[in-house]
Amino acid sequence: MERIGVAIVGTGWCGGIRAETCAANPLVEALYVAETRRERLDEVAAATGALGATTDYRELIDKDEIAAAFICATPENLHYPMARDFLRAGKNVFLEKPIALELQEADELIALAKRGGLKFTIGYSQRFNPKFAYVKKCVTEGAIGRPVSVLVSRHVSRSLGKKISGRVTLSPAAMEATHDLDFVLWCLEPQKPVRVYSQLNFGAMRESMGEGVPDQQWLTVTMESGLSFVVGGGWNLPPGYPNFSSTWIEFLGTEGALMVDDTHRDVVLYRMEKGAAFPISTMPGESLGHVYAGPMAAETNHFVEAVARDGPVLVSPDEARQVMEVYLAADLSAETNEPVSLPLGNKR
Repeated sequence: MERIGVAIVGTGWCGGIRAETCAANPLVEALYVAETRRERLDEVAAATGALGATTDYRELIDKDEIAAAFICATPENLHYPMARDFLRAGKNVFLEKPIALELQEADELIALAKRGGLKFTIGYSQRFNPKFAYVKKCVTEGAIGRPVSVLVSRHVSRSLGKKISGRVTLSPAAMEATHDLDFVLWCLEPQKPVRVYSQLNFGAMRESMGEGVPDQQWLTVTMESGLSFVVGGGWNLPPGYPNFSSTWIEFLGTEGALMVDDTHRDVVLYRMEKGAAFPISTMPGESLGHVYAGPMAAETNHFVEAVARDGPVLVSPDEARQVMEVYLAADLSAETNEPVSLPLGNKR
Protein backbone atom coordinates (compact mmCIF):
# COMPACT_ATOMS: atom_id res chain seq x y z
CA MET A 1 0.00 0.00 0.00
CA GLU A 2 1.19 3.50 -0.80
CA ARG A 3 -0.14 7.02 -0.48
CA ILE A 4 -1.15 8.51 -3.81
CA GLY A 5 -1.71 11.79 -5.60
CA VAL A 6 -5.26 12.45 -6.79
CA ALA A 7 -6.71 14.89 -9.31
CA ILE A 8 -10.30 16.14 -9.22
CA VAL A 9 -11.46 17.51 -12.58
CA GLY A 10 -14.62 19.57 -12.17
CA THR A 11 -15.49 20.82 -8.68
CA GLY A 12 -19.23 21.39 -8.87
CA TRP A 13 -21.70 19.59 -6.61
CA CYS A 14 -20.29 16.07 -6.99
CA GLY A 15 -16.70 17.12 -7.67
CA GLY A 16 -16.71 19.22 -4.52
CA ILE A 17 -17.81 16.21 -2.47
CA ARG A 18 -15.08 14.08 -4.07
CA ALA A 19 -12.45 16.74 -3.35
CA GLU A 20 -13.43 17.14 0.31
CA THR A 21 -13.51 13.37 0.79
CA CYS A 22 -10.09 12.88 -0.79
CA ALA A 23 -8.64 15.71 1.29
CA ALA A 24 -9.67 13.85 4.44
CA ASN A 25 -8.47 10.43 3.26
CA PRO A 26 -5.12 9.42 4.83
CA LEU A 27 -4.19 7.51 1.66
CA VAL A 28 -4.17 10.73 -0.37
CA GLU A 29 -0.74 12.32 -0.22
CA ALA A 30 -1.40 15.20 -2.60
CA LEU A 31 -4.61 16.66 -4.03
CA TYR A 32 -4.91 18.64 -7.26
CA VAL A 33 -8.07 20.31 -8.55
CA ALA A 34 -9.13 21.61 -11.96
CA GLU A 35 -12.15 23.84 -12.55
CA THR A 36 -12.98 26.37 -15.28
CA ARG A 37 -14.73 28.77 -12.88
CA ARG A 38 -11.95 30.64 -11.10
CA GLU A 39 -14.03 31.62 -8.06
CA ARG A 40 -15.15 28.03 -7.46
CA LEU A 41 -11.62 26.74 -8.09
CA ASP A 42 -10.18 29.06 -5.44
CA GLU A 43 -12.95 28.13 -2.99
CA VAL A 44 -12.39 24.37 -3.28
CA ALA A 45 -8.60 24.67 -3.33
CA ALA A 46 -8.66 26.65 -0.10
CA ALA A 47 -11.17 24.34 1.59
CA THR A 48 -9.22 21.19 0.74
CA GLY A 49 -5.64 22.44 0.98
CA ALA A 50 -5.02 21.36 -2.61
CA LEU A 51 -1.37 21.26 -3.62
CA GLY A 52 -2.25 22.53 -7.08
CA ALA A 53 -5.20 24.26 -8.74
CA THR A 54 -5.72 25.03 -12.42
CA THR A 55 -8.41 26.09 -14.87
CA ASP A 56 -6.99 23.70 -17.50
CA TYR A 57 -7.16 20.00 -16.62
CA ARG A 58 -4.49 19.21 -19.23
CA GLU A 59 -1.88 20.69 -16.89
CA LEU A 60 -2.47 17.72 -14.56
CA ILE A 61 -2.29 14.90 -17.09
CA ASP A 62 1.47 14.39 -17.07
CA LYS A 63 2.15 15.00 -13.37
CA ASP A 64 3.99 11.88 -12.21
CA GLU A 65 2.72 12.20 -8.65
CA ILE A 66 -0.92 11.84 -9.73
CA ALA A 67 -2.00 8.19 -9.75
CA ALA A 68 -5.77 8.64 -9.94
CA ALA A 69 -8.16 11.14 -11.50
CA PHE A 70 -11.81 11.75 -10.70
CA ILE A 71 -13.57 13.15 -13.79
CA CYS A 72 -16.57 15.12 -12.48
CA ALA A 73 -16.86 17.81 -15.16
CA THR A 74 -20.04 18.89 -16.92
CA PRO A 75 -21.48 18.96 -19.51
CA GLU A 76 -21.34 15.21 -20.00
CA ASN A 77 -19.85 15.36 -23.49
CA LEU A 78 -16.56 16.21 -21.75
CA HIS A 79 -16.37 12.80 -20.08
CA TYR A 80 -14.96 10.84 -23.00
CA PRO A 81 -12.10 13.17 -24.03
CA MET A 82 -11.04 13.86 -20.45
CA ALA A 83 -11.07 10.19 -19.43
CA ARG A 84 -9.25 9.27 -22.66
CA ASP A 85 -6.50 11.80 -21.96
CA PHE A 86 -5.88 10.56 -18.41
CA LEU A 87 -5.99 6.88 -19.40
CA ARG A 88 -3.53 7.51 -22.22
CA ALA A 89 -1.23 9.12 -19.65
CA GLY A 90 -1.35 5.97 -17.49
CA LYS A 91 -3.66 7.32 -14.79
CA ASN A 92 -6.37 5.33 -13.03
CA VAL A 93 -9.75 6.95 -13.70
CA PHE A 94 -13.00 7.35 -11.83
CA LEU A 95 -15.61 8.76 -14.22
CA GLU A 96 -19.00 10.14 -13.23
CA LYS A 97 -21.83 8.61 -15.26
CA PRO A 98 -22.41 8.36 -18.14
CA ILE A 99 -19.33 6.48 -19.31
CA ALA A 100 -19.65 8.17 -22.74
CA LEU A 101 -22.23 9.42 -25.22
CA GLU A 102 -21.55 6.76 -27.88
CA LEU A 103 -20.83 3.05 -27.48
CA GLN A 104 -17.67 3.29 -29.56
CA GLU A 105 -16.35 5.94 -27.15
CA ALA A 106 -17.04 3.63 -24.21
CA ASP A 107 -15.31 0.77 -26.02
CA GLU A 108 -12.22 2.91 -26.62
CA LEU A 109 -11.99 3.91 -22.95
CA ILE A 110 -12.39 0.31 -21.81
CA ALA A 111 -9.70 -0.85 -24.25
CA LEU A 112 -7.30 1.89 -23.08
CA ALA A 113 -7.76 0.88 -19.44
CA LYS A 114 -7.27 -2.82 -20.16
CA ARG A 115 -4.16 -2.24 -22.30
CA GLY A 116 -2.64 -0.05 -19.60
CA GLY A 117 -3.57 -2.34 -16.71
CA LEU A 118 -5.42 0.62 -15.17
CA LYS A 119 -8.36 0.83 -12.82
CA PHE A 120 -11.34 2.42 -14.55
CA THR A 121 -14.75 2.72 -12.92
CA ILE A 122 -17.98 4.67 -13.26
CA GLY A 123 -19.86 6.64 -10.60
CA TYR A 124 -22.86 4.46 -9.83
CA SER A 125 -22.98 5.64 -6.25
CA GLN A 126 -26.18 3.82 -5.28
CA ARG A 127 -24.22 0.57 -5.01
CA PHE A 128 -22.81 2.20 -1.86
CA ASN A 129 -26.26 3.01 -0.46
CA PRO A 130 -26.72 0.58 2.49
CA LYS A 131 -30.34 -0.15 1.54
CA PHE A 132 -29.36 -1.05 -2.01
CA ALA A 133 -26.44 -3.13 -0.75
CA TYR A 134 -28.89 -5.03 1.48
CA VAL A 135 -31.06 -5.88 -1.52
CA LYS A 136 -28.00 -7.17 -3.39
CA LYS A 137 -27.08 -9.32 -0.37
CA CYS A 138 -30.58 -10.78 -0.07
CA VAL A 139 -30.83 -11.60 -3.76
CA THR A 140 -27.33 -13.11 -3.91
CA GLU A 141 -27.94 -15.26 -0.83
CA GLY A 142 -31.34 -16.44 -2.06
CA ALA A 143 -33.35 -14.89 0.78
CA ILE A 144 -36.38 -14.39 -1.50
CA GLY A 145 -35.78 -17.44 -3.66
CA ARG A 146 -35.46 -16.99 -7.41
CA PRO A 147 -36.22 -13.39 -8.46
CA VAL A 148 -39.41 -13.16 -10.52
CA SER A 149 -39.92 -9.45 -11.09
CA VAL A 150 -38.48 -6.09 -10.02
CA LEU A 151 -39.78 -2.52 -9.85
CA VAL A 152 -37.74 0.60 -9.12
CA SER A 153 -39.29 4.07 -9.31
CA ARG A 154 -37.10 7.16 -8.84
CA HIS A 155 -38.12 10.82 -8.80
CA VAL A 156 -36.05 13.98 -8.38
CA SER A 157 -37.07 17.61 -8.25
CA ARG A 158 -37.70 19.63 -11.40
CA SER A 159 -35.04 22.16 -10.33
CA LEU A 160 -32.46 19.40 -10.72
CA GLY A 161 -34.17 18.23 -13.91
CA LYS A 162 -33.90 21.72 -15.39
CA LYS A 163 -30.22 21.87 -14.47
CA ILE A 164 -29.50 18.52 -16.13
CA SER A 165 -31.64 18.92 -19.25
CA GLY A 166 -30.40 22.46 -19.70
CA ARG A 167 -26.78 21.39 -20.12
CA VAL A 168 -27.03 18.17 -22.14
CA THR A 169 -29.51 16.38 -24.42
CA LEU A 170 -29.81 13.12 -22.53
CA SER A 171 -32.98 11.35 -21.43
CA PRO A 172 -34.20 10.52 -17.91
CA ALA A 173 -33.13 6.94 -18.67
CA ALA A 174 -29.56 8.07 -19.26
CA MET A 175 -29.33 10.54 -16.38
CA GLU A 176 -31.67 9.26 -13.64
CA ALA A 177 -32.89 5.72 -14.28
CA THR A 178 -29.30 4.76 -15.18
CA HIS A 179 -28.50 4.34 -11.46
CA ASP A 180 -31.36 1.90 -11.04
CA LEU A 181 -30.59 0.02 -14.24
CA ASP A 182 -27.09 -0.51 -12.90
CA PHE A 183 -28.49 -1.57 -9.52
CA VAL A 184 -30.96 -4.14 -10.87
CA LEU A 185 -28.50 -5.61 -13.40
CA TRP A 186 -25.93 -5.86 -10.59
CA CYS A 187 -28.43 -7.77 -8.44
CA LEU A 188 -29.39 -10.12 -11.29
CA GLU A 189 -25.89 -10.85 -12.58
CA PRO A 190 -24.73 -12.93 -14.42
CA GLN A 191 -28.00 -12.70 -16.38
CA LYS A 192 -27.93 -10.40 -19.41
CA PRO A 193 -30.67 -8.15 -20.79
CA VAL A 194 -32.07 -9.13 -24.18
CA ARG A 195 -34.94 -6.74 -24.89
CA VAL A 196 -36.03 -3.21 -23.90
CA TYR A 197 -39.30 -1.35 -24.28
CA SER A 198 -39.66 2.27 -23.16
CA GLN A 199 -42.13 5.16 -23.10
CA LEU A 200 -41.72 8.86 -22.35
CA ASN A 201 -44.21 11.03 -20.47
CA PHE A 202 -44.39 14.80 -21.08
CA GLY A 203 -45.76 17.60 -18.92
CA ALA A 204 -44.19 20.30 -16.80
CA MET A 205 -40.70 20.03 -18.26
CA ARG A 206 -41.93 20.46 -21.82
CA GLU A 207 -43.73 23.63 -20.78
CA SER A 208 -40.68 25.17 -19.14
CA MET A 209 -37.70 23.65 -20.99
CA GLY A 210 -38.92 22.99 -24.53
CA GLU A 211 -40.68 20.48 -26.76
CA GLY A 212 -38.25 17.57 -26.46
CA VAL A 213 -37.78 17.42 -22.67
CA PRO A 214 -39.85 14.69 -20.93
CA ASP A 215 -40.93 14.53 -17.30
CA GLN A 216 -40.56 10.79 -16.86
CA GLN A 217 -39.32 7.67 -18.66
CA TRP A 218 -40.41 4.09 -17.99
CA LEU A 219 -38.40 1.08 -19.12
CA THR A 220 -39.36 -2.58 -19.24
CA VAL A 221 -36.27 -4.78 -19.54
CA THR A 222 -36.45 -8.50 -20.31
CA MET A 223 -33.57 -10.71 -19.18
CA GLU A 224 -32.33 -13.86 -20.90
CA SER A 225 -34.11 -16.01 -18.28
CA GLY A 226 -37.45 -14.43 -19.15
CA LEU A 227 -37.57 -12.33 -15.98
CA SER A 228 -38.66 -8.77 -16.64
CA PHE A 229 -38.15 -5.66 -14.56
CA VAL A 230 -39.50 -2.12 -14.71
CA VAL A 231 -37.49 1.00 -13.93
CA GLY A 232 -38.89 4.53 -13.97
CA GLY A 233 -36.90 7.73 -13.69
CA GLY A 234 -38.15 11.29 -13.72
CA TRP A 235 -37.32 14.85 -12.78
CA ASN A 236 -40.61 16.69 -12.37
CA LEU A 237 -41.20 16.77 -8.60
CA PRO A 238 -42.26 20.21 -7.31
CA PRO A 239 -39.58 22.25 -5.51
CA GLY A 240 -38.39 20.73 -2.27
CA TYR A 241 -35.21 20.11 -0.32
CA PRO A 242 -32.33 20.99 -2.65
CA ASN A 243 -31.85 18.09 -5.09
CA PHE A 244 -34.39 15.89 -3.31
CA SER A 245 -34.52 12.26 -4.50
CA SER A 246 -37.25 9.69 -3.76
CA THR A 247 -36.98 5.97 -4.63
CA TRP A 248 -39.20 2.92 -4.11
CA ILE A 249 -37.95 -0.65 -4.75
CA GLU A 250 -39.81 -3.98 -5.00
CA PHE A 251 -38.03 -7.31 -5.50
CA LEU A 252 -40.43 -10.26 -5.80
CA GLY A 253 -39.16 -13.83 -5.66
CA THR A 254 -40.42 -17.41 -5.52
CA GLU A 255 -39.90 -17.59 -1.74
CA GLY A 256 -40.46 -14.03 -0.60
CA ALA A 257 -40.57 -10.34 -1.38
CA LEU A 258 -38.38 -7.39 -0.47
CA MET A 259 -39.69 -3.82 -0.32
CA VAL A 260 -37.34 -0.87 0.20
CA ASP A 261 -38.49 2.64 1.05
CA ASP A 262 -35.78 5.11 0.06
CA THR A 263 -38.24 8.01 -0.26
CA HIS A 264 -36.57 9.99 2.56
CA ARG A 265 -39.71 10.67 4.54
CA ASP A 266 -38.23 9.54 7.86
CA VAL A 267 -36.75 12.95 8.76
CA VAL A 268 -39.04 16.00 8.48
CA LEU A 269 -38.06 19.60 9.16
CA TYR A 270 -40.98 22.00 9.75
CA ARG A 271 -40.46 25.76 9.51
CA MET A 272 -42.92 28.62 9.73
CA GLU A 273 -41.83 30.32 6.52
CA LYS A 274 -41.03 27.32 4.30
CA GLY A 275 -43.29 24.60 5.65
CA ALA A 276 -42.18 20.95 5.62
CA ALA A 277 -38.91 19.71 4.13
CA PHE A 278 -37.33 16.26 3.92
CA PRO A 279 -33.61 16.78 4.63
CA ILE A 280 -30.75 14.33 4.11
CA SER A 281 -32.44 13.24 0.90
CA THR A 282 -30.04 13.89 -1.96
CA MET A 283 -28.71 10.95 -3.99
CA PRO A 284 -25.00 11.68 -3.37
CA GLY A 285 -25.52 12.60 0.28
CA GLU A 286 -24.10 15.46 2.29
CA SER A 287 -21.80 16.32 5.16
CA LEU A 288 -23.46 16.68 8.57
CA GLY A 289 -20.54 18.01 10.55
CA HIS A 290 -18.61 15.03 11.86
CA VAL A 291 -20.40 12.44 9.67
CA TYR A 292 -21.31 12.08 6.00
CA ALA A 293 -24.86 10.96 5.21
CA GLY A 294 -25.08 9.26 1.83
CA PRO A 295 -23.14 6.97 -0.51
CA MET A 296 -20.75 9.28 -2.38
CA ALA A 297 -18.05 9.63 0.29
CA ALA A 298 -17.82 5.84 0.67
CA GLU A 299 -17.69 5.44 -3.10
CA THR A 300 -14.88 8.00 -3.36
CA ASN A 301 -12.84 6.35 -0.62
CA HIS A 302 -13.39 2.95 -2.25
CA PHE A 303 -11.69 4.07 -5.44
CA VAL A 304 -8.80 5.73 -3.59
CA GLU A 305 -8.25 2.49 -1.67
CA ALA A 306 -8.52 0.37 -4.82
CA VAL A 307 -5.70 2.38 -6.40
CA ALA A 308 -3.52 2.69 -3.30
CA ARG A 309 -3.92 -0.96 -2.31
CA ASP A 310 -4.25 -2.40 -5.82
CA GLY A 311 -7.67 -3.84 -5.10
CA PRO A 312 -10.69 -4.38 -7.37
CA VAL A 313 -13.27 -1.71 -8.17
CA LEU A 314 -16.92 -2.43 -7.45
CA VAL A 315 -18.27 -1.13 -10.77
CA SER A 316 -16.46 -2.50 -13.82
CA PRO A 317 -16.46 -0.44 -17.04
CA ASP A 318 -18.00 -3.40 -18.88
CA GLU A 319 -20.95 -3.26 -16.49
CA ALA A 320 -21.31 0.46 -17.13
CA ARG A 321 -21.24 -0.18 -20.88
CA GLN A 322 -24.07 -2.70 -20.48
CA VAL A 323 -26.14 -0.11 -18.62
CA MET A 324 -25.41 2.39 -21.39
CA GLU A 325 -26.55 -0.09 -24.01
CA VAL A 326 -29.84 -0.60 -22.16
CA TYR A 327 -30.68 3.10 -21.88
CA LEU A 328 -29.68 3.73 -25.48
CA ALA A 329 -32.06 0.92 -26.46
CA ALA A 330 -34.72 2.53 -24.26
CA ASP A 331 -34.34 5.86 -26.08
CA LEU A 332 -34.56 4.08 -29.42
CA SER A 333 -37.67 2.22 -28.24
CA ALA A 334 -39.33 5.43 -27.09
CA GLU A 335 -38.57 6.98 -30.47
CA THR A 336 -39.90 4.07 -32.55
CA ASN A 337 -42.61 2.85 -30.14
CA GLU A 338 -41.26 -0.68 -30.59
CA PRO A 339 -39.28 -3.10 -28.38
CA VAL A 340 -35.55 -3.11 -29.12
CA SER A 341 -33.43 -6.26 -28.99
CA LEU A 342 -29.96 -6.41 -27.46
CA PRO A 343 -27.11 -6.28 -28.08
CA LEU A 344 -27.09 -3.04 -30.02
CA GLY A 345 -23.45 -3.33 -31.02
CA ASN A 346 -22.20 0.06 -32.12
CA LYS A 347 -25.37 1.10 -33.94
CA ARG A 348 -25.88 4.03 -31.58
